[in-house]
Amino acid sequence: MRIISKIAIVLSVVVLASCNSNTAPNYQFMPNMYESVPYDTYQESGAFRNGKEGQLPVEGTVPRGFEIYEYANTLEDYNLAKANLMSPLDSLNMEADLKTGKELYNIYCAICHGTKGNGKGKLVDREKILGVPSYDDAGRAITEGSVYHVIHYGLNSMGSYANQLNQTERWQVAAYVMQLKKDLEK
Repeated sequence: MRIISKIAIVLSVVVLASCNSNTAPNYQFMPNMYESVPYDTYQESGAFRNGKEGQLPVEGTVPRGFEIYEYANTLEDYNLAKANLMSPLDSLNMEADLKTGKELYNIYCAICHGTKGNGKGKLVDREKILGVPSYDDAGRAITEGSVYHVIHYGLNSMGSYANQLNQTERWQVAAYVMQLKKDLEK
């Protein structure tokens, strides 16, 4: 009789344990969190124009953090930037700006232009890119404004770096390029 009662107890524990399911909760405290109502993008709604179209930003708005650059990507505006555009960086902090400009230049520019600005970067040495001019070439009368413009828009096979460098960083790189030009002309 003892053995039968022990077997019955073990069997009842196994049966009760097998009925328990941990995959589905017995009671949902917040059913909207578990089974949310799906919303389709651009579904018919009074919030959208014509009931189906997404709303556009108000005309003339500028995204947060966006810096307006007045010069267009044309040859005329390149020449205007070359002649008129000046760095807004503080001349008292120029040593720190040149240090940061050197770091950024070595990250983004030295691979093609070389660490000295002589157009002998690693890609040029390996003949992956050809025709990168030196900053001191006789036909290259570059200014800080023209360097900034080229960093912003790109020129020839060089692409724009406006997405990688913010406005201050572009000016710091331009100042460092002018320092390299000065060093090459010595």
